[in-house]
Amino acid sequence: MKTILVAGGAGYIGSHMVALLVEKGYDVVVVDNLRTGHWQAVKGARKLYVGDLRDAAFLDQVFSENKIDGVINFAAYSLVGESVTNPLKYYGNNVAGSQSMLTAMKEHGVDKIVFSSTAATYGEPEKQPIEESDRTDPTNPYGASKLAIEGMLKWCDKAYGIHYVALRYFNAAGSNPEAGIGEDHNPESHLIPLVMKAALGQRSHIGIFGDDYPTADGTCVRDYIHVRDLAEAHLLALEHLEKTGESGIFNLGSGDGYSVKEIIETARRITGREIPAKIEPRRAGDPSVLIASNKKAAEVLGWTPKRGLEEIIADAWTWHSGHPNGYEG
Repeated sequence: MKTILVAGGAGYIGSHMVALLVEKGYDVVVVDNLRTGHWQAVKGARKLYVGDLRDAAFLDQVFSENKIDGVINFAAYSLVGESVTNPLKYYGNNVAGSQSMLTAMKEHGVDKIVFSSTAATYGEPEKQPIEESDRTDPTNPYGASKLAIEGMLKWCDKAYGIHYVALRYFNAAGSNPEAGIGEDHNPESHLIPLVMKAALGQRSHIGIFGDDYPTADGTCVRDYIHVRDLAEAHLLALEHLEKTGESGIFNLGSGDGYSVKEIIETARRITGREIPAKIEPRRAGDPSVLIASNKKAAEVLGWTPKRGLEEIIADAWTWHSGHPNGYEG
């Protein structure tokens, strides 16, 4: 049985990764500082180590006590707005944490890592759908920190033979009802959980930031992907590294775009709730359309998403209606 270390495994996407690995028979070890993650979300891992990736002695203990075969790294701060007002927090945590992880991997002879990157590495896209070879010019420190880590991975591959897959993904949503895990951020900044909170009456309305974009209904269009499809892509990436040792960067998206109004209308239909919405001023830096090309992931990793928007929102509703206060009840 292979042992996989999941960094950030108590977070939203990381916890879904842990659940999938356990389901597939892997031995799973989790490290998380629990600043934004939830210990209750860690289902079936052999051990949860609570600590900071930047603590070299802590990581040395984790690697010394477990024979790690591969690493999947989700550990990062990820609030775009906060990254703009506090860039040093993002470089200090995201980049330094990844550097510390790669150092521990080098010292303990672990040569496979799957890295959670982001579509924010592209910045304002030059064309749609976005391809991996397109220009990377982040418009915020969050995206810049992830791009810096991608560069570090490339050079560590050349210097130390640490092979990597970096997965740039778009808008993750949904939940895993069977495992009883879902999305619980504080503060919440993602559209679909905010729509769910409005459906539950926890918000007076959902704000639509601008309805004068050059799209079919005037609202921004984004590419949404089910969190379980994301987890499956990470597992395929790990298997790809085991089989081929070939490093690479891949987009993860549905290849389809849905507008803010389409999300709200779909949620109204699935929840049966009114979900009041109000048009508010545009947010600075919001591109009108962001859609991923997933052709490379399909060709190389054999990955295509299985779950569409209806299932994403239905699973999100199952989680939020059953856990109105998140993991606290």
